[in-house]
Amino acid sequence: MRPVGVASEFGQLRSVLMRRAGPAVPDLSGSLDPVLTRQLATSRWATYSVERVRAQQCRFIDLLRGRGVEVVLADQVPGCYAQHYTRDLGFVVDDVFVVSRLNSPRRHGELAGLRRLCEQIDQVAYLDAGTVEGGDVMLHDGHVLVGLSEETSPAGVEALRYRLDQLGVERVVTPIEFVCDGIVHLDDHFNIVAPELALVHRSVFDDVQMRWFGEHFDLIAVTDEEALGVEVNVFALAPGVVVVAERSERIAAELQVRGIEVIPIDYSEVTKIPGSFRCSTLPLVRSSTARSGVGRREQFEGGLGHAGAVDLDV
Repeated sequence: MRPVGVASEFGQLRSVLMRRAGPAVPDLSGSLDPVLTRQLATSRWATYSVERVRAQQCRFIDLLRGRGVEVVLADQVPGCYAQHYTRDLGFVVDDVFVVSRLNSPRRHGELAGLRRLCEQIDQVAYLDAGTVEGGDVMLHDGHVLVGLSEETSPAGVEALRYRLDQLGVERVVTPIEFVCDGIVHLDDHFNIVAPELALVHRSVFDDVQMRWFGEHFDLIAVTDEEALGVEVNVFALAPGVVVVAERSERIAAELQVRGIEVIPIDYSEVTKIPGSFRCSTLPLVRSSTARSGVGRREQFEGGLGHAGAVDLDV
């Protein structure tokens, strides 16, 4: 069986699920459903070059491999333009792999590419109500934070709470609300990047939520323009190492002042539909040596064999 174990957003990354972009591209010219119409008002969407997206992904994968990370490649699914955003399809909470309930019918087919992976994992949780997508889910101490975006519903949050409780995961599932419609995912506006450190787009949260964030994190505020450019969607490789978009010079400087090693990568083609490094990675194993507030106390160290980019059947 394939081990999974993630207790935080910043533990040393050992294994991650990715998928290269498929040949399909989004059609934004015709009649759009109401959810996508609202999202177009809060984020930038454009047709991308599949070749350039794949080239940028390959450079990112090379970086991960160079850092000793096992990159597992999910199966391709024909006709799915967002399939390289594997984060939305599922997420690991401690030693449970949760399969998302996707909101958009356009994306339901993407889940077929996870079938073989799920067959290799001991504990896989399926939800029976509502919608929850991985871009809305973050782990913080004894909490599972879940953004109530356009793609995640209160019924989905409740179904997640019930399922984790059934499996003995002792975490508090905490919904995060927004003050406006059109939010694609939480991780485009709030992102935990290191112990007690987070990026936040203040204008989409109310004062109560911002006070809660301020009580738990040293907050780096991002501008409206940076949020539009999906610059919040960085990705931690370890407690003090963060991958950021090459153009995010101001955010990089803020992280460096706080002692974070910053790795800039050009991901500009990938972000032409809202998503970046966090969206295109689904951590399967992060090392953990301390797990305050968590019911299960296993540590997720090693046991992965060689690092590299591998297909699911390897």
